Amino acid sequence: MFELSFNNVKKYLDATLVLEDITFNIYDGEKVGIVGANGSGKSTILKLMSGIYSMTRDDEGYIIMPRKASVAYLEQVPKYPENMKVIDVLNIAFEELKIIEQDMKTLEYKMKLLKGEELERTLQQYSAVQHSYEVKGGYDIEEKLSKVCNGLNFGKEFLEKDFDILSGGEKTTVILGKILLQNPDILLLDEPTNHLDMAAVEWLEGYLKSYKGIVIVVSHDRYFLDNVVTKIVEVEDGVCETYNGNYSSYVKQKEENMLLQFQAFKEQQKKIAAMEKAIKDLRDWAIRADNNKFFKRAASMQKQLDKMDRISKPKLERTNMKLNFKEADRSGKEVIKAEKLCKSYEEKQLLKNADLLVLFQERVALLGSNGCGKTTFLRMLLGEEVPDSGVSKVGESVKVAYLPQNIKFKNEEATVLDVFREDISILEGKAREYLSKFMFFGGTVFKKVKHLSGGERIRLKLSKLLYEDVNLLILDEPTNHLDIDSIETLEESLENFHGTIFFISHDRYFVNKMADRIVEIDEAKFKSYYGNYDYYKSEKEKFKVQVVEEKVKKEKIKTVKPVDINKKILAKIQKLEEEITEFELCIQQIEEQMLSQGTDYDKLNDLCKEKEEMEKNLESAMEKWEKYNEELDKSS
Repeated sequence: MFELSFNNVKKYLDATLVLEDITFNIYDGEKVGIVGANGSGKSTILKLMSGIYSMTRDDEGYIIMPRKASVAYLEQVPKYPENMKVIDVLNIAFEELKIIEQDMKTLEYKMKLLKGEELERTLQQYSAVQHSYEVKGGYDIEEKLSKVCNGLNFGKEFLEKDFDILSGGEKTTVILGKILLQNPDILLLDEPTNHLDMAAVEWLEGYLKSYKGIVIVVSHDRYFLDNVVTKIVEVEDGVCETYNGNYSSYVKQKEENMLLQFQAFKEQQKKIAAMEKAIKDLRDWAIRADNNKFFKRAASMQKQLDKMDRISKPKLERTNMKLNFKEADRSGKEVIKAEKLCKSYEEKQLLKNADLLVLFQERVALLGSNGCGKTTFLRMLLGEEVPDSGVSKVGESVKVAYLPQNIKFKNEEATVLDVFREDISILEGKAREYLSKFMFFGGTVFKKVKHLSGGERIRLKLSKLLYEDVNLLILDEPTNHLDIDSIETLEESLENFHGTIFFISHDRYFVNKMADRIVEIDEAKFKSYYGNYDYYKSEKEKFKVQVVEEKVKKEKIKTVKPVDINKKILAKIQKLEEEITEFELCIQQIEEQMLSQGTDYDKLNDLCKEKEEMEKNLESAMEKWEKYNEELDKSS
C-alpha cells in the first residue's frame, strides 16, 4: 500500500519562509483536497511532491514519497514542437505503450522467419512483452482516449487543431486530458476546474471518484471538493491541520474545533489570571512579613506558569474584504430584456430569436457550455456588442455595475490609489480608508496595478464599482482568482445587496447559494429554471431520463415493424451475434491456454496460429454484422 507523508516540513523560497511546520499522511486510493488562502503555500506543497521543488540545507523535516510510484502534476503548460496537433499531445501519454507495441511487431516478424531454439527464445520474449503491454492497458488505448475526449468535450475538429494556437485555458485542459490518460499512481491537480464548463467538471468528478490511485487537489471549487475528496488538509500561517471528510464536513469540524479551542482558551486565561494574582499576592506578603517561604512559593508557581502550554486564541473572524454597497434608488420592474435576439459569429449561431426578461431583485445565473454566447450576451446588454437583429437592453432607472472576466485598467503603470481615484473626487486619506475595506492596507495602495495578482485586480475593480450608486450588478466569473475566504465574503456582501444580480459563473457552490433562477443558453435559446443549481440539475436529469425513455419506445416500435425484409435481416443479425460471441469466447480460451503453457513453445506457436485464424473469422463476422445493421436502418 502506498503512503505519502510530510513530517514537520519547513520550506524556504529564497529568504521567505513559506511552510513552517507541515505534517500529514496520505494513503493509497485517498482523494485529498488542500485548502487555504492565496499565498498560504498550497502550490508549494504540490511542487515538493512532484519534485519541482526539493528540500535544501536551509529547510527542515522530511518527505516520504512511495517508491516506484509514478507522479503527474497539472500546473504549467509545457512547450511542444511547432505544428503539433492536440491529438499528438494526448498521444504522448501512450509513448511507452507505442514502444512496446513496436517491439511486439518486430518480434512477430522475427517469429515468422525463425525455427528451433531461437524461435522458442523469441516466443518467450514475445510472451513477456505482450503481458507487459496488456498490464499497462495497451489494449484499451482507444477506449481510454475516447472516454477522456468525450468527457472534456474534445471534438474531432479540436483534436486536429495546432496546440500552439490554443488559448491558455484550452492548453491547460489538453494537458489535463494527457495526465488523465497517463493514469499515474499519484495525481496532483492545481485548480483543475478553472477552464472547464460545468458538464466537463461533472465528468471529471465522476472520473476522479473512481480513480484507483492517490488524487491530491488544490481547488477553490467547493462543490467539486464536496463531490470528490474524502480528506481536507488546511494550510494556514505555515502550518496545517487534517480533517476527514469532504469540504462541507471540514467547515463544520473547523467551526466546532474553533469553539472548543475558544472555550479552552477562556478557561486557561482565567487560570493564568488567578495564578498571576496569587504570585503577586505571595510576593507582597513575603515583603511585608519578610518571609522567604512566600518568595519560594511564588517562584515555584511562576515556574509552573512559565512551563504552561499556552492555548492560542482562535481567529473567530476572517481578515477579509468588508464590502458595503452604496445602492441607488430602485429600478423599474423590468431590469433586463431580450426580444427576438439573434447573434452569430461566422457560421456559429449563438442566439436565435431568443427572449428573456429579468425582473427587479431577481438573482439570475446565466449558464451554458463554453462558447455558447454567455459573455457575448453581457457585452450586448452593455452596448459593447451589436446584435444581428432583435433587442437586448437594460430597463429604465437601471444603474449598472459590471465586473468583467478579464480585468484591465487604462494605465497599467498607475498605482492602486491612482486607479481608484481616476474617476472619483475623493481625498487621499478617505480613499485609503475605503481601500482598506478591500484589503489594500498601508503601502500596498502604492503598488503598480501591473504587478497585481488576479484576486487583487478583482478587489480593486470591485472597490471602484461599489463606490458608485448601483441597483444592477452584472458579474462575469466573479469568483475567479479569489480564495475561498474571499469568495465567502463576496457571497455575504451580495446577500445584503437589495438590487438585481445577473451573473455568469462556473462555481456551482456560488451559483447554488446566490441564484434563485437559472437561465441556460441551450440550442441558441434562453431556457429558465426557477430555483438554484441543485434544482436545475435535478430538472436536467429528469429531462435526460425522459429522452432515453422516448428513444427506447421508438426503438421498440422500429423492431416490431411487420415487414418481411426486416425480419430476415434481423434473423441474420441475430445469427451473426451468436457467431461473434462464440468467436470471442474461443479467442479468450486460447489466450488463457497461452498463458498456462509456460515454455512449451511448439504449443504456443500452434495456439498463436489458431488465435489469428479465429480473429480473422471474428473480423469477417463483424463486417457482415455492420453491413446488415446499415441495411436495417435504411429499410426502417
